[in-house]
Amino acid sequence: MKNIITESRDGMTTGNGLDARYLQPRIGRRRFLGHLASMAGAVAVGTGNRQILAAPSGVDTSPKNPNRGKDSSVNQAINRAEVVRRHNPEVNAINPFAALSIGNGEFAFTADVTGLQTFIERYEHDFPLCTVSHWGWHSLPLPAGSQVSDFQYENFDSYGRPVPYPTSKKGQEPLFNWLRENPHRLHLGRVGLEMTKADGTPVGANDLSNIRQSLDLWTGILNSHFEIEGEPVTVVTSCHPKVDLLSVRVDSPLIAKERLKVVIAFPYGSSRISMAEWGQADRHQTLLKHGAKNRVEFERHVDETRYVTNLAWSGQAAVTQRKAHEFVLAGQGKRMEFRVLYAPQQFEDGLPSVKQTEKASGEHWKQFWNQGGAIDFGGSSAPQAHELERRVVLSQYQTALHCAGSLPSQETGLLFNSWYGKFHLEMHWWHSVHFAQWGRFALFQKSMAIYQRLLPQARATALQQGYKGARWPKMIGPDGRDSPSPVGPLLIWQQPHPIYYAELCYRQEPSQKTLAQWRDIVFASAEFMVSYAVFDAARGHYVLGPPLKTVSENTPINTAINPTFELAYWRFGLRIAQEWRERLGLGRDAEWDKVLHQLAPLPQSDGLYLLQEGMTDTYSKWNWEHPALVGAYGVQPGDGVDAEVMRRTVSKVVKDWQWERTWGWDFPMAAMAAARTGQPELAVEMLLHPAARNRYHPNGHNYQREDLTAYLPGNGGLLAAVAMMAAGWSGAPTHHAPGFPSDGSWKVRFEGLKPLL
Repeated sequence: MKNIITESRDGMTTGNGLDARYLQPRIGRRRFLGHLASMAGAVAVGTGNRQILAAPSGVDTSPKNPNRGKDSSVNQAINRAEVVRRHNPEVNAINPFAALSIGNGEFAFTADVTGLQTFIERYEHDFPLCTVSHWGWHSLPLPAGSQVSDFQYENFDSYGRPVPYPTSKKGQEPLFNWLRENPHRLHLGRVGLEMTKADGTPVGANDLSNIRQSLDLWTGILNSHFEIEGEPVTVVTSCHPKVDLLSVRVDSPLIAKERLKVVIAFPYGSSRISMAEWGQADRHQTLLKHGAKNRVEFERHVDETRYVTNLAWSGQAAVTQRKAHEFVLAGQGKRMEFRVLYAPQQFEDGLPSVKQTEKASGEHWKQFWNQGGAIDFGGSSAPQAHELERRVVLSQYQTALHCAGSLPSQETGLLFNSWYGKFHLEMHWWHSVHFAQWGRFALFQKSMAIYQRLLPQARATALQQGYKGARWPKMIGPDGRDSPSPVGPLLIWQQPHPIYYAELCYRQEPSQKTLAQWRDIVFASAEFMVSYAVFDAARGHYVLGPPLKTVSENTPINTAINPTFELAYWRFGLRIAQEWRERLGLGRDAEWDKVLHQLAPLPQSDGLYLLQEGMTDTYSKWNWEHPALVGAYGVQPGDGVDAEVMRRTVSKVVKDWQWERTWGWDFPMAAMAAARTGQPELAVEMLLHPAARNRYHPNGHNYQREDLTAYLPGNGGLLAAVAMMAAGWSGAPTHHAPGFPSDGSWKVRFEGLKPLL
């Protein structure tokens, strides 16, 4: 088996890296159904309201906090079902930006208004409809005559020393492109309806009438209704929380009239956004195997990738093969019930029924919403309150689907490909840290195992470049290989991330076990950071870069030096790493302290921070892309930051930045900085800024541009900012909801939220 992750969703792995669930001996139906019954009521994904971060002195973040304000209603328990369900997405017309997904954190299925993937062409350009998992990856064959080891690195001068980076495609463009695009995520297969009108012509998207679709966020069940020439069709779609199984009920008189059938189709793999090539029938195989009654298996061979799809149904129906990779399920009567299970290898008898799947989905999502944090803006007079609450509720759902798996999320999660389906480790903070703030620490932890797995490769990269410790990659697939790019390999702001995550884990569980689990990662990260800094005798400081790419990615590599965000994060990382040494009884490392205490100061001019040292035109020429300088006292707790200088800086950034040329997570980053600097009105303004890239679709996804119509770092950043503004941060004021305006326009009730570091 190739191209499958090595971490299972519950932390168990096997010798060849496959999810242990799929490698168990063949089990009988009775045993499997008994397992399903036992877990139907025990599929919790959170860890309750357990304290994660120490609250600032004097702050009580519990629902009964007497400092919550004069309105006694803030002390009342939140009716979570009511808050969640008032934002159930409702769809009444075909709209690609209202495409809805169901899933379980490891697997997701995105549907059109029919509840399935019926009109894929209508959605293809704006919001492709895909079936995606964390285990399903595909690689094209290498360019003829090439080997990965043939790749040539480009040397950059670092204070008289050449340092190799995988940045240049000169003379090796085919291999460069192959390494960027492979492996890529694989569309596991389409499940859609095929319908005909009374005259025998195919039903098109414009033939649907009386469309009524609703996703019940409280149960994770998608209900779709429409009519064809006055004939009703109702589709109920759900996903099992523990196996990658799609469950479908279709009710319509068109079934008995043989005018409604189900199509199962499989594409060849592609690195494109849609993940699929539908016109490459001769490049892959689909083998139909009949098994038990009302059950078939499709065995898939896509180059080196192997997986299986099981189709099972109830009642009278039959499967026929129409094309090499296209199959039709036709039923009788007025109802069809069927299930489609995807797995990296053979899955034995005992698929859960439609009824069992719907029940398990309902229990799973009910427990998700009832555990961890909640916030309610009901009763606020601020006109933006309802929209902010909608974004918060839908972002919780979407991040639970797309960012809570055993791998870090790609920036479009389990929707469709962005950057070939690979995940970006500098974005891991934005995808995952909010889970800790929302009291769902188990979801935060799920993807953290990757750092232990990547540690040998990260050490090898540092050694190859002449550094100590471990240099964490930027853009990777499950193989952990950093993708070549003229930008990504030169970024450094992801290097302290694992130290931040380790500290969250320690504050959640301050034990020797946690220290042992993260020790090597923390120390290797710090060793690289110390090794990377260069002492500049003329300045009398340790400096960062050049060469480097800053967070904003828009400044020249060979002149970038001492960027504000990175300098502050270096201070934070080394400070925390020294605390870890002391917790382990090792004492402080003198070399680490030397770099920590002699790092260059955060660059400023005229009482304002700059993006990087010497960039006095920060606010006139470079005021686009990420305004990372405010992240030093928003995302981060502000090591080395002068709070008054940052307060002025935040105001200047909000006023002068080109917000139409930024990204979705820049808005919550600015909101966090505004909150920390005592400007709650600015914080709210930034959360709801009208820029196009801060737009949230009807389905809750954050739009960026024509070829990136969903962007989960925006959702995760929004949740991090809102939790911080409500529950506070290290050193926050002690009054209720310190990041929100206190003029009475915002009525903020919250439960189970944790302060930010």
